Amino acid sequence: MLTALEVFTTVVVGLMVGVEFSVAFVINPILGALPGDNGLRGRIHGARMLGAVMPFWYIGSLVLAGVWAVAGWDHQGTGLVVIAAGLLMLSVLMSILLLVPINNRTKAWTTESLPADWKEQMGRWDRFHYARVGILIGALALLAAALA
Repeated sequence: MLTALEVFTTVVVGLMVGVEFSVAFVINPILGALPGDNGLRGRIHGARMLGAVMPFWYIGSLVLAGVWAVAGWDHQGTGLVVIAAGLLMLSVLMSILLLVPINNRTKAWTTESLPADWKEQMGRWDRFHYARVGILIGALALLAAALA
């Protein structure tokens, strides 16, 4: 049963990392290269869509890592899982404190109601997101190492 939890947790976190990596290094660069306001429209739609799903995925991943740490407390690799859970907690805090406020503003934008500093806000969101992706990759690597 513990092995199934370990693998399931690693897969769930791995998929989340893949989505967030894709947003940072594939989707947003593609949207940024589109002509006119098409890229901005895509980012606004992405903020709405992913903003509805990702909180559950982030919290679920953290809970799974916590359950793994508790259930496998006396097993080798638990220290790695605890550190990974700490990184997942950091990613949740970053999201709530840094990224969600920008995302919530973005969701309300229309091409007619853009704030004057919208490009700066998008740049700030991207920089925070790059850092969060790095943290998530670290958490995934630790979970994968704990499987070994």
